Amino acid sequence: MSKLFEPKLFTLLKSGISKEQITTDIFAGIVVGIVALPLSIAFAVASGVSPEKGLITAIVAGFLISFLGGSRVQIGGPTGAFIVILYAIVEQYGVDGLMISTIMAGVILIAFGLLRLGNLLKYFPHPLIVGFTSGIAVVIFSTQVKDALGLPIDKLPSEFYEKWVVYFSHLGEANLYAIAITVATILITLYSKHITTKVPGSFVAIIFITLIVQIFAIPVTTIESFFGEIPSNFSFAMPSVELSTLHIYIAPALTIALLGGVESLLSAVVADGMISAKHRSNTELIAQGIANVVTPFFGGITATGAIARTATNVKNGARTPIAGIVHALTLLLIMLLFASYAKLIPMAALAGILIVVSYNMSEWRSFVSILRASPFDIIVLLSTFLLTVFVDLTVAIQIGVVLSSLLFMKRMADLGAAPSARVDSDVLEDYSNVPDGISIYEISGPLFFASAKQYSEIIKNIGFQSQILIIRMRHVPFVDATALHNFAEMIKILQHAGVKIVLSGVQESVFRDLNKSGVVSLVGEANILSSFTKALDYAKGVLASSSEGSPR
Repeated sequence: MSKLFEPKLFTLLKSGISKEQITTDIFAGIVVGIVALPLSIAFAVASGVSPEKGLITAIVAGFLISFLGGSRVQIGGPTGAFIVILYAIVEQYGVDGLMISTIMAGVILIAFGLLRLGNLLKYFPHPLIVGFTSGIAVVIFSTQVKDALGLPIDKLPSEFYEKWVVYFSHLGEANLYAIAITVATILITLYSKHITTKVPGSFVAIIFITLIVQIFAIPVTTIESFFGEIPSNFSFAMPSVELSTLHIYIAPALTIALLGGVESLLSAVVADGMISAKHRSNTELIAQGIANVVTPFFGGITATGAIARTATNVKNGARTPIAGIVHALTLLLIMLLFASYAKLIPMAALAGILIVVSYNMSEWRSFVSILRASPFDIIVLLSTFLLTVFVDLTVAIQIGVVLSSLLFMKRMADLGAAPSARVDSDVLEDYSNVPDGISIYEISGPLFFASAKQYSEIIKNIGFQSQILIIRMRHVPFVDATALHNFAEMIKILQHAGVKIVLSGVQESVFRDLNKSGVVSLVGEANILSSFTKALDYAKGVLASSSEGSPR
């Protein structure tokens, strides 16, 4: 098997995993399995399907993604990002249509991986990703208002605006018990960590609230009254499909594949930053594809990498795919033994959990940060956000990518027409007199969404070999929000490794953008010099001081 497509688990097993790490991974997997329990049920219900489908997805897809994936710590399963898409597919094509669309999406993802398209994620600008993620968060929140308020509405319209018209027309019929349960669930989920960090807040909330509702016979809608019994077994099922109608599922399948690919690779990238590792993007896409082809036959729904559960996995010490496999086995055990009790969970409690999920997904800090960036990034952010909320996620992504490209070309054209700035005109291309411990890297050209990831990886690799890294930026005419985001993350990783960052020749407009995004405070203004000569002299002084202060 080519190492390019070899699952991380296989590579790690060949190199050997310590008993201590296996023990830690098993514990992390059990914790993440408990975290995934209420989320899997909530995501399934919000997607318009029965709750056991969420559990089956987390078990089957979660196992396959960890076993075959290209990331050490990725946790797969149903996610909040898919709620809007899956609900619309179920409403239009039924559950069989969702199965067919998911299987076709899986085939597309496998093809993406085999064609080595995993690196295409770098062409998705940061404002676009924040825009559609924030948009999805708003839409998820809007779908939970009915259960959160206990409104007696049989069928909600799919359009965002019309949903809120219906909500306001039924406000007088709100169930105070449901509101109290929703608020209590949110508070327990958020604040139980002050009492215990071992048991997830959402799990504590579900158990406590369900017990209270049953003991006091509180009149609210539960999973049982809405869906009936929850099966505690798997069943193999084939979707009913006619070849003549197969073409109608191409559009939803492409939507699922694109979003699934983007979210899984984003999650893997976030995990890489947390554990200082590097995932195999094409292997990850193939694993995601296989999981989505197989899972529907067991009654599951669409799956992808889950950022929040992956982060929880890492924070609990996981460093190998064993944790993800244990997470799936934990959920299997829970489903076989305790599925019959899950039917007692109040719908308002699930709504409370999903409201917390939507808040965490909203990325409001990043949203506000981009609003302080250039007008070009703001246009992409707001366009993607508004299109996601009011039109369609696929349209939002398509228009966002095209808009980003057009605005980049406009920016470059403006630079060509403007007089060039003279910054850092020193000529010192011979680096032979640079002391050991100091590395130099020069960025030439704009730092924008298509080049930001590549530059960050190269600079990071050079920085790890240095005590001080000088980054020359005299030929950088502008930076966009994606570059600022990647640049800041790269600096944090290098600083955590003990590398000092020095910037030289930063143009005035670029300095303003670095300052607004917080990069200047991250680097320290004293470490940003106007010319390379000054930067090198400064770095030599810092190096000499550290040498004098070190024990001999």
